[in-house]
Amino acid sequence: MSIYLRDIPLEEAQQRLAEALTSIGMDGLLGVEDLPLDEHVSGRVLAEAIWAKISSPHYHAAAMDGFAVRARDTAGATPSYAVVLKCQAGEGHPVQAKYLDTGDVLPPWADAVIPIEHVEALDMNGNLAEDARRPAAIRIRAAVVPWKHVRTMGEDMVATQLVLPAGHVLRPVDLGAIAACGHTRVRVARKPRVAILPTGTELVSIGQEVKDGEVIEFNSLILAAQVQEWGGLPFRFPIVPDDSRLITEQVARAALTHDLILLNAGSSAGAEDFSAQVVETLGELFVHGVAVRPGHPVILGIISREKARQALAGEEERASLNQSIDKGCVPIVGVPGYPVSATLTGEIFIEPLLSRWLGRAAKTPLEIEAVMTRKITSPLGDDDYVRVAVGKVGENILAAPLARGAGVITSLVRADGIVVLQRGVQGVDAGDKVRVRLYCSPAEIERTLFAIGSHDITLDLMAQFLAEKGRRLVSANVGSLGGLLALKRGEAHLAGAHLLDTQSGEYNLSYIRQYLPGHALKVITLVERQQGLLVARGNPKSIHSLKDLVRNDVRFINRQRGAGTRVLLDYHLALENIDAQHISGYELEEYTHLSVAAAIASGRADCGLGIAAAAQALHLDFIPLFEERYDLIVPSGYYDTPLLMPLWELLQDEAFRAAVMRLPGYNVTKMGELVAEVG
Repeated sequence: MSIYLRDIPLEEAQQRLAEALTSIGMDGLLGVEDLPLDEHVSGRVLAEAIWAKISSPHYHAAAMDGFAVRARDTAGATPSYAVVLKCQAGEGHPVQAKYLDTGDVLPPWADAVIPIEHVEALDMNGNLAEDARRPAAIRIRAAVVPWKHVRTMGEDMVATQLVLPAGHVLRPVDLGAIAACGHTRVRVARKPRVAILPTGTELVSIGQEVKDGEVIEFNSLILAAQVQEWGGLPFRFPIVPDDSRLITEQVARAALTHDLILLNAGSSAGAEDFSAQVVETLGELFVHGVAVRPGHPVILGIISREKARQALAGEEERASLNQSIDKGCVPIVGVPGYPVSATLTGEIFIEPLLSRWLGRAAKTPLEIEAVMTRKITSPLGDDDYVRVAVGKVGENILAAPLARGAGVITSLVRADGIVVLQRGVQGVDAGDKVRVRLYCSPAEIERTLFAIGSHDITLDLMAQFLAEKGRRLVSANVGSLGGLLALKRGEAHLAGAHLLDTQSGEYNLSYIRQYLPGHALKVITLVERQQGLLVARGNPKSIHSLKDLVRNDVRFINRQRGAGTRVLLDYHLALENIDAQHISGYELEEYTHLSVAAAIASGRADCGLGIAAAAQALHLDFIPLFEERYDLIVPSGYYDTPLLMPLWELLQDEAFRAAVMRLPGYNVTKMGELVAEVG
């Protein structure tokens, strides 16, 4: 008869498992597959980040059916004064309008599109044309501004920007984005091969006649479905009766061809419970009994593949399997036989293990606060997983406990969630507030950081590194000032800003005091960086300073009002007594450095103020002009939360710092330094 080695807390069991995986070299991705981009990769986990190879669209395109025009040619058109534009070149005049279908390439001379329903098509005699798409001229009664109804190059994605981070589970819409940015293949994590071995003399297969004393074997079905849902490849083995030798041989076979073994039933301390003995025979048993209810008799161990080969009965079988898989070890989980215990063991141990091997964050269910409808008791020394039904009555969210037996599978079918009562808690009374782990809600919202404010390319790198730490960074580029206002409204965890105080020469602090009075905030340096002029490769127009912006042959592209780059530009224009009204394109705005670079790369502008990394990304030249500090501004209440802790750890991570330093124009010497505490 086997005995429990020791009943240990869940955290200790998980730690032992993690240490064992590290010792056998299975604490990360098991492998990478390079696959063609088709519908079959939906649901797979990216092993490497997807960075845009090309911009999307990669040319200026008509956003709707209509006529390409020069915006300046439409000036003066009003409902009472029509303007006629020629669609055919003639003596003394070029083509002024050309019909385009949606998606057609905009002619190089055009900068706007007028929808076909907003024009009157004319024939050679000035009458309405029979074919509205092939007229001699068009008559319009409203002027258009530059780039109206045009999908500009890079409107969707700009070359080199992060499209999807590693660890991301691919959805159908992601496949379109990957294809649109120039990729034909993806590198995804290899799916772990999981062997599921049901044991028990009393078990019969699904579909067979059931007699008294027999039980339909369905745990392997549940476990296989869990493994498949969590990204693994399940393999259900035939039922093995309660015979130590037969179970040992079946485990040995599974060990030679799989990455994980789930040995179901026989994990307790009865006379016919052989799982612990089998693990000790073929490898090492390091956990037998975990302080959780239901699911108490869990076994964790590792199987030696060399011992597995030796355990096989026939020399012929050993020879056929000898080259089946490399030497080493494979982890094994002894799963309790009761179905609720088996299912919860999957959630507690197997899902995090598969997530580790697939390179994604373990699932963290959304939790809500609810009020217990009746009193329940709980074992003092165990973590108690209580199944509950959840409903809303009036303004109260209520949790009603369901049947608690480990064999009552329908209690999980009906459960809306789980209440975990930590060991040391003997129960809860009716009316007590509890936390419910919901089964049906996305976990992503629990691990998402919202960053709203100024754009910086390091945020894309940060998103990738944070994804590896189990966090998702969502950033919105609304400019530095927009980020401060988002913090004021409670819409973000942090804001990126580089607002220069023209009086003191300091960054951000005066603006924080002005727009966020009374708010407790911490200001942390992310990077110091260069700002300068982005120009076409080779600098064909010989642009070297801000004074060149007022030249008639130079077209500028600006950042939006409230952007730190816009503030920086206006400050230096004032220092040099340059009138912004004399800068062609000063009123044209973009919201990111990459968008400014795309405008220059596409020929829509000759130059713009931005960072060196954006110039490099789109193969532009960069003329450095200024040094500035880019800060992260965080409400003090969020600073020390578990949600943001990986971010602060990342700022001290040498790999992340090295990745930032590989971008041109960045200095990470002061990264992570606390600049000030305000409020």
